[in-house]
Amino acid sequence: MKPVPPATSLRRAPVQRRSAERLTRILDACADLLDEVGYDALSTRAVAQRASVPIGSVYRFFGNKRQMADALAQRNLERYTVRVTERLRRAGEGGGWRTAMDVVLDEYLEMKRTAPGFSLVDFGNQIPVGARDAEPNHRVADRLTELLSGHLGREPDDDLRRVFLVAVETADTLVHLAFRVAPEGDRRIIDEAREMLRAYLARVLD
Repeated sequence: MKPVPPATSLRRAPVQRRSAERLTRILDACADLLDEVGYDALSTRAVAQRASVPIGSVYRFFGNKRQMADALAQRNLERYTVRVTERLRRAGEGGGWRTAMDVVLDEYLEMKRTAPGFSLVDFGNQIPVGARDAEPNHRVADRLTELLSGHLGREPDDDLRRVFLVAVETADTLVHLAFRVAPEGDRRIIDEAREMLRAYLARVLD
């Protein structure tokens, strides 16, 4: 079970600081517009106007709006990784895998509720709306394997990667259900998801 390569949607990676800042503004504008108008009404021209950059700057990085959405999803995953890493660092190793699992789920829920554009693009598995591409969940599982193997005192091998993939797929399905039922995520469904994850992970991690 080999790790999935990172998604790459940039035509050209920014080299200078000014270029990197412009890319950040473009992705921020894309995220805000996704929340305001949705994916179908999103356009590269609207993103350029919102970001206050020439349309050519958008096409310098992206060929179309799908590539922008993919880059936003990749940025979401990077930011999620940073947030989980920082929370785990503060928590220390005393709580074991249960603490780690709570951090992973809670940070995902927090981004779901607060990160612009996240409700549509997530980590890349919902554009077009309703699409369920398996690859992003593989990338999340790969990233969690890297992050948590040391924290759990386990080898980052195929067995652990498979465990996290099952957990990610399960959480993904149930969290999406929770947010379809209630805008902020139905608490009872989230509690059920947490219990199911704990029961599964206890069988393989204890």
